[in-house]
Amino acid sequence: MLVKLNTATVVGIEAIPVEVEVDSGLGIPGFFLVGLPMVAVREGQVRIRAAIENSNFDVGSVRVTVNLAPADVRKHGAAFDLPIALGILASRKLVALNRPDLLVAGELSLDGRVKPIRGALSLARTARKQKREGIVVPVQNAREAALVEGVRVYGVQSLGEAVELVAGVSDPEPVRPESLEHEAPASSVDFSDVSGQPEARRAAEVAAAGGHNLMLLGPPGSGKTMIARRMATILPAPTKAEAIETTMVHSVAGLLNGRPLVRARPFRAPHHTCSWAGLVGGGAPPRPGEVSLAHNGVLFLDELPEFQRAALEALRQPLEDGAVTVVRARHAVTYPARFMLVAAMNPCPCGYRGSGVRECTCGEREALRYIGRISGPLLDRFDLFVHVAPTSTKELMDARPGESSAEIGARVAEARERQERRFSRSRIHCNAQMDARQLRRHVPLDGPVRRLLEGYAALHDLSARALHRTCKVARTVADLEGDEAVTEEHLTLALTLQQARWER
Repeated sequence: MLVKLNTATVVGIEAIPVEVEVDSGLGIPGFFLVGLPMVAVREGQVRIRAAIENSNFDVGSVRVTVNLAPADVRKHGAAFDLPIALGILASRKLVALNRPDLLVAGELSLDGRVKPIRGALSLARTARKQKREGIVVPVQNAREAALVEGVRVYGVQSLGEAVELVAGVSDPEPVRPESLEHEAPASSVDFSDVSGQPEARRAAEVAAAGGHNLMLLGPPGSGKTMIARRMATILPAPTKAEAIETTMVHSVAGLLNGRPLVRARPFRAPHHTCSWAGLVGGGAPPRPGEVSLAHNGVLFLDELPEFQRAALEALRQPLEDGAVTVVRARHAVTYPARFMLVAAMNPCPCGYRGSGVRECTCGEREALRYIGRISGPLLDRFDLFVHVAPTSTKELMDARPGESSAEIGARVAEARERQERRFSRSRIHCNAQMDARQLRRHVPLDGPVRRLLEGYAALHDLSARALHRTCKVARTVADLEGDEAVTEEHLTLALTLQQARWER
């Protein structure tokens, strides 16, 4: 008897509909699975057989043929276990498929329990697009899938529960969606922990307000990492759409750890030994890299020159496009990668060149070679380039707590609100995302502003990209001050926050 069920396979962060066709009947007993199944899908036949037997079903020794259509799409993961098992039972007339319009996905354990899967949120979005009756997923993934409005989500704990559900024997209440109004969990770090460093703190505030990329240059122990790790605490809370986007990426990567929703903006800090595939994504099957896991948040690269050159150069496309495409021989996968890049580096291998703390042991050529590990095009993609000077012992002992992340974040949120109103009719959300046309419209250059910028451009040989980024920073400074027009004072501060670019 031939039966059909609906499921889907995740490609990138989207899910492609898949029809599971199961036929059982006479012939030499065996299990035949076709439709480009990958290893985890092929191994499912062992799990499925044991789960059916341990759930007190007897299918006997028969010939079972399973086809996963469309046949030209590779099928990854163990989420096909549950629909295939239900199909086998239905084909043997051990269960009636009275609700055939459900989309079903789940991994089976040998005792018949249904285990969590990756990409449940993407599967639910596909079920909604197809206008399915609902979706059946492991109970651990139910709240995540319920974030998608307009689709009924049923969570099951075992094969037996799934059988009762598709047969119409039970009619459980759909899982209610998780509220998106809850606040993000409190962070364990705060900007009030940072002593001194007024220029670096100001740069961090401007970077957060406009979504700008920030480079922190200074000797060891000056506070670069401390400042960078607090950047996410001053960013505005993610919108509903941003939270769901971030959750989709983390779900596909298997990093939700039982959370139905990623409420806080992500902060990713990969080690400098991270490969280019780990940074931008890759593998077989492809998985999102650190740039995608930092989507809508902060990517922090400490000791920037120590990263592999290929990994750093691979950042150039996602920094410009807000997405990264992983191309393989037979397919290409695109992941979102709109993040704020924060990097920290020493001025030389020993770290003390020009610091005044201790004498530098590096030669001039060695120091230049160290800085030269980072290409000019990559450095050109940093909007702010700030020198972080070491704080003296007296300042550390005498300093009062600085402004908290909440106080700074309030000003950042106000500046972001101005930008949201400004760009309400476009697809961008902050000043750093402006293109040349929008820049000309929102940052007109005339009078003293134009003369000041022309002088700096001639003195430091600014590229067109660097010129545009300077104007974007000036626009953000004006937003923080609550001014509609960009003035000479705003541009001066923007250039001051890039001074280390010319002094390095």
